[in-house]
Order: sequence, then structure tokens, then C-alpha cells
Amino acid sequence: MEIANSAALVTGGAGGLGEATVRRLVAAGARVAVADLAEDRAKALADELGDAVVAVRTDVTGEESVQVAVDAASALGELRIVVNAHGAPSSRTRLVARDGTPHDLAGFRRTIDIYLTGTFNVMRLAAARMAKNSVNDSGARGVIINTASIAAFEGQVGQLDYSAAKSGVVGMGLVAARDLSPLGIRVMTIAPGTFFTPAFRMSEEEAQERWGSAVPFPKRMGRPAEYAQLVQSIVENDYLNGEVIRIDGAQRFGPK
Repeated sequence: MEIANSAALVTGGAGGLGEATVRRLVAAGARVAVADLAEDRAKALADELGDAVVAVRTDVTGEESVQVAVDAASALGELRIVVNAHGAPSSRTRLVARDGTPHDLAGFRRTIDIYLTGTFNVMRLAAARMAKNSVNDSGARGVIINTASIAAFEGQVGQLDYSAAKSGVVGMGLVAARDLSPLGIRVMTIAPGTFFTPAFRMSEEEAQERWGSAVPFPKRMGRPAEYAQLVQSIVENDYLNGEVIRIDGAQRFGPK
């Protein structure tokens, strides 16, 4: 899939992984819609990168909101690239607290809604638009890249809702790829390990000291630019489809 002259939609595009992806795609010649609830940050990024980028305030759980984002991306050209990199504020989730109190059900549902249902919502609406694209020389119309986490495979104590949601994203990948194959639309999933982003709300040095040593090699946290580099590789390689790629420096989460 050629990136140059393609239109792209990046959810969570004003955040750490999403912003790096937007920058990488624009540098490769794409025109990108930055879909994010952080409207001010999305607009600042669009203003910086120029006419190739538009900012769209987007709630991935809302049908109308996502459709507006898909329309905005499509106004830039044929929508051929979608990257779901949106996130949510994290909180520790245990089935039962140490005092015997059960976890709040609404909080669990909210996490599932953002990460899992939100990803499905974007996929279905974007794929419907991609289905109208012309095909390239390999019969392709587009590629959708979802973001899971290594917590989908080795969730730690306190990550119950997050692990459940990300496991669901992993589970959708192959099925979605098979479902969309007659349309020439690929679906891939990236499962990052511990990446440093502004969501940590601390300096990179502090975060590296706390979490970087747990990574076998390189002995540091991941960088958003490395995630974005993988996105570009997936887009450009038409034979990558229906698979999950871990990008984690060989890290495996322990119980805590």
C-alpha cells in the first residue's frame, strides 16, 4: 500500500503513539485526519504540520462522531489507512478489593467501551468507506491497524479491565481480516510493551528508571517513533494481514 497521496485516519492522533504515527505518515506523503477528544492538542498538531493534516474532535464510542471523522479523512482523498491508537485514563482494577468490596461495574464497562467497542466502531465505519475505494495493483483498498498491548497476553494485577479490552482487540484481528479480505482490506494488530508517552505524567528519566530496567533489550522503554515506524512497515507490506506483532524488547509482564 502506497502511503504517498493516501488519506489516513488516526484515532488518538494527538496522544503519544498517535502523534508519532501522524508525523510519520505525513512525512511519507499522506494526508491525515487527527481524531481525538483532546481538541486543542489535535488542532495544535494540525497547525504545525500544515494543510496535510486536519483535526477532528472524536469520541470513538459515538457512531455519529466517528462518522464525522471518517468523512473528514475522506475529504483529504481516498481513505486507505486507519490506525486506532486511542486510549483512556488508566486505573487499577481488581475483582475484589482487599476490604472485600467488589470492583465498580460501570468503570469496567467504560474501559471495554473505549478500547474494544471503540475500536470496533471505527473499524466498521472506516471499512465501509474503504470498500468504495479503487483497487491498487495488488487488489488492495486499504489497511486498518489496531493497537492492543502485551497486557492482552500477560495482564498484571490491577489490569483486569484493560487486559480484557486489549484481549478483545487481539481476538477481533484475524476475524476482521478474514471478513474484509473480499474487499481487499487488511487488518493488523500491534501489541506494544512499555512505551513512554505523556500519559505517564512524569519525566522520561523518572519513567525509564522505574520501568526501563524490566525490558530485556534494549534496556529501556519503547519510543513512540518506533511504534510509528512499525505502522509504516505494516502499511507498505501487503502480505502482512490478520496477525499481531509484539513490539516490546522481549518484555513479558510478571504478575505485578
